[in-house]
Amino acid sequence: MQYREIVAVTGLSGLFQLIASKQDGAIVRSLEDKSTKFVSSRIHNFTPLESIEVFTTGENVNLAEVFKAMLDQEAKTAPVGAKADNNAIKSYFKSVFPTFDEERVYVSDMKKMVKWYAILKSNDLLRFEEVAEEAADETAAVEAAAGETEAAEKPAKKAAKPKKAAAKDGAEEVAGEEAPAEKPKKARAKKEDAPAAEGEEAPKKKAAPKKKKAEE
Repeated sequence: MQYREIVAVTGLSGLFQLIASKQDGAIVRSLEDKSTKFVSSRIHNFTPLESIEVFTTGENVNLAEVFKAMLDQEAKTAPVGAKADNNAIKSYFKSVFPTFDEERVYVSDMKKMVKWYAILKSNDLLRFEEVAEEAADETAAVEAAAGETEAAEKPAKKAAKPKKAAAKDGAEEVAGEEAPAEKPKKARAKKEDAPAAEGEEAPKKKAAPKKKKAEE
């Protein structure tokens, strides 16, 4: 089981591992009681934890960054319970993640994050170094695939150039076509002008009629 397989399901408490997706829903396993069931997509929505972002006073951060901050500061600031009062919840998040946007991050969201943190920790899913390595591997795989595609397209473009040149000049043969034969008339004309072959008598030319002198 990996962090990227974990989803939150609307209308259902806790977190779930996505086992299989179906056309009309998904099969999920609860991280709390380990029960497996089918959940209809017509009634519920599925949200992967890795896609959730949290509002801050600067740029939004991924939810994993909040969990990481909670884990790093656990020795100094112990997590509060999800049933703690609102002031205790706010005070806790101010100490572990002071850049929270208090106007857009509600106490109910903070309580949900505290509960999710406890569930992830009990399932040994707070291994954020592995999450970062998986993300780096996926990025490298995408870049490698893009490089292979680009390299495969370059020879095809180079091979197309001679064909375009031949069509433009009109002097070279196009691949797969034979050069047009010379016109028969020109071939006959050249044959008549050529000297007779050895052993053959050249045809005699008819003498032109002599012009009669005009009578005086």
